Amino acid sequence: MSFKDIIGQQEAKEHLAGMVQQNRLSHALLFLGKEGNGALPLAIAFAQYVVCERVNGKKETAAAGPSLFGEEPVTSNQPPPLADACGICASCQKAQQLVHPDIHFSYPVIPRKAGDKPVSTDYITEWREFITETPYGNAYDWLQFIGAENKQGNITAYECNEIIRKLNLKSFESGFKILILWMPEYLGNEGNKLLKLIEEPPADTLFILVAENESQILATILSRTQLVKIPALTTEAITEALITKAQCTPEQARPVAFIAAGNYREALQLIRHAEEDWQSHLRDWLNAILKNGPIAQVKWIDEISKLGREKQKQFLLYFNHLLEQAIRLQAMGTDKVYLPDNERDFALRLNKIAGFEQQEAIIEELDRAAYYIERNANAKMLFHALTIKLYHIIAHKQVARLM
Repeated sequence: MSFKDIIGQQEAKEHLAGMVQQNRLSHALLFLGKEGNGALPLAIAFAQYVVCERVNGKKETAAAGPSLFGEEPVTSNQPPPLADACGICASCQKAQQLVHPDIHFSYPVIPRKAGDKPVSTDYITEWREFITETPYGNAYDWLQFIGAENKQGNITAYECNEIIRKLNLKSFESGFKILILWMPEYLGNEGNKLLKLIEEPPADTLFILVAENESQILATILSRTQLVKIPALTTEAITEALITKAQCTPEQARPVAFIAAGNYREALQLIRHAEEDWQSHLRDWLNAILKNGPIAQVKWIDEISKLGREKQKQFLLYFNHLLEQAIRLQAMGTDKVYLPDNERDFALRLNKIAGFEQQEAIIEELDRAAYYIERNANAKMLFHALTIKLYHIIAHKQVARLM
């Protein structure tokens, strides 16, 4: 995986390449970015860049020796540094297939059976398949991919011991040893086993931690890393990726990219569930909340709870999108905001039933609900509580957070 394969993030790519070219690469980096912005594939592309034989000069050194055909070696000025891995040297070929012996991966795993002491390499075949198929997937996608269902993934003490063992070995080929540790949020106190290794690593060792939530990382580890912030993707970058990678038409891609709000994973999910009539679901819910009463509410909650976690999240994301457009219509005027006619009409209706502060409060509740859905909350209980909160926010003009 090269930088050219990563959606957007041009500034981050240039920054990372510059760190290598200017010899100011820290031994421990923390790639911090929200879900779907490409922090993990960017870390993998960076690892390939570091081991690339043309980037680190091995290819040029070999080429500078006597020719097989007797010509004198060329001594012209050194070529400019590469802004991306070459993609053709032996190291790049192995890195692209996720089999380079000096690039190691660590990620949350589950026991295959009771009593197991799992480590990441137990799932390396699944990991390679997952990254190839779903490079922008999140931790939930990964755990479902390995059949976790409702089990909690972990990066265990046994995994920490395995990391220490691997990184204390000599490098096999590149001269570097690289560890990409995805989701350090899954490291408990056992992560303190890694502190000495991170603080005083063997020569030419590079740690790349890839995280979404800074507050959930052990402070002792956080303080020993150099932060590399990975921003949300632009709407233009997601639109282009949907057209070129997901074979969407421009008419399909633009509204989806806008709703996804910088998250390419969400954009793909929206495309996958494009046949869902979220607007009808939302209309039925609001009618149940404001007009039809408890029986209609219970019926609607039963229906939404059967859709599955991913569709429930997409529904909440769509509602959030409409609320954001309603706020923009209030602030900028109807002639300054482009929306499909059906969405514009719905957003204008939302402005009639809820003011700016109420819409802001609803957005906060929807974000919180999506967070709990991602973490296996009971759907019926969650949507029942959310229905009551929305009723109080809209009907009673109550904007303070309900406990």
